[in-house]
Amino acid sequence: MIVEATLPLLLAAGETVTTRQIADAAGIAEGTIFRVFADKDAVIAAVVEAALDVGPVERAIEQIDRDQPLDTALEGAIVILQQRLVDIWRLFSNLGSRFFDKVARPPVTIDALVSLFEAHRARLSVEPHVAARLLRTLTMSATHPMLVGEPSTPTEIASLFLHGVWREDPPC
Repeated sequence: MIVEATLPLLLAAGETVTTRQIADAAGIAEGTIFRVFADKDAVIAAVVEAALDVGPVERAIEQIDRDQPLDTALEGAIVILQQRLVDIWRLFSNLGSRFFDKVARPPVTIDALVSLFEAHRARLSVEPHVAARLLRTLTMSATHPMLVGEPSTPTEIASLFLHGVWREDPPC
């Protein structure tokens, strides 16, 4: 309850949010926060940990129908990946840099994305886990606000990922 109530406050005010504001948003007494967390930084660290939890992304991608065409399935996965990137970017943009070191971690594999590629393994030129990593990389680089002016659409990313920039019938 405290973590969920704090996220919108961090997105709006960054780390200048007060424990009074957190308590009000959570509908609890301010002292209750300190029964659960050592200090405000511990609350913020818990919010960051929750935001980085890959579980919700896994569950959302698992809901994508594996029987539909791969490009359509990928567009659905890209929507989910783009939203996660934007949400995390907004959070970290509003926090001081001192929180970055506390949450540094190696990249994780999104098993549900690998599974999505497994369903189309016969058409892949790389292993499903490699395809999943490459799609995440392309999605991030085509979406991240610091890398591109206007993010690419899920359809554009899926098409580039699956077909590249090469035309089938090059002009003579």
